[in-house]
Amino acid sequence: MDIHKCAAEAIGTFWLTFAGCGSAVIAAGFPQVGIGLVGVSLAFGLTVVTMAYAIGHVSGCHLNPAVTCGLAAGGRFPTHDIPAYVISQVIGSVVAATLLYAIATGAPDFDLAKGFAANGYGEHSPGHYGLISCLLAEVVLTMMFLFVIMGATHGKAPVGFAPLAIGLCLTLVHLVGIPITNLSVNPARSTGPALFVGGWAIAQLWLFWIAPILGGILGGILYRWVSDQPSALVTGMPPVAPAE
Repeated sequence: MDIHKCAAEAIGTFWLTFAGCGSAVIAAGFPQVGIGLVGVSLAFGLTVVTMAYAIGHVSGCHLNPAVTCGLAAGGRFPTHDIPAYVISQVIGSVVAATLLYAIATGAPDFDLAKGFAANGYGEHSPGHYGLISCLLAEVVLTMMFLFVIMGATHGKAPVGFAPLAIGLCLTLVHLVGIPITNLSVNPARSTGPALFVGGWAIAQLWLFWIAPILGGILGGILYRWVSDQPSALVTGMPPVAPAE
């Protein structure tokens, strides 16, 4: 595996976690000018749009183990490269969470008990949704996210617009999912904040690995079944090579 592709994935996932979770931790509830649910959703979408244009031609800009596994299931990514990508993504997320924690603790009213953008179910769900509801939401929203990624990057799709479609889709799934689980659809994004929150966040982290990866695989398989020539690629986005 090319070290430059791994570095690009780490940097991209760093940006997604730092700017996306940072918008929730720092800006969402800021007195009188807080960006709120819509702002946080847009922030996550914008991280993908900006990084897709920046590193899409380098690594494919997956930024997410569920995307990497889903693209492999859809015939767009070689399975033997999955571990290197996933490790790089988790490293990027943990570094981002570390830096975000260092910045956020500079505020006199910072309280880690508020969640630090960690994902949760039951009493740790923003809307107190139960385990089954959170599981279904994460699977379905990740599945549709992968379906859009596969379609937007198909060889017959309009060239150059894939990052916009993917970023807007990520915005949309956050608008739906934040009240349910604080929305993951990304195991790497979930891991960084959970390590700092500890306790319940670590105990519930399993869901935010299993559900998004399952959803990603289902989305890749579904698109592969629906589409003609499912592995036809748009140059530069999002996989690095077709699966062998």
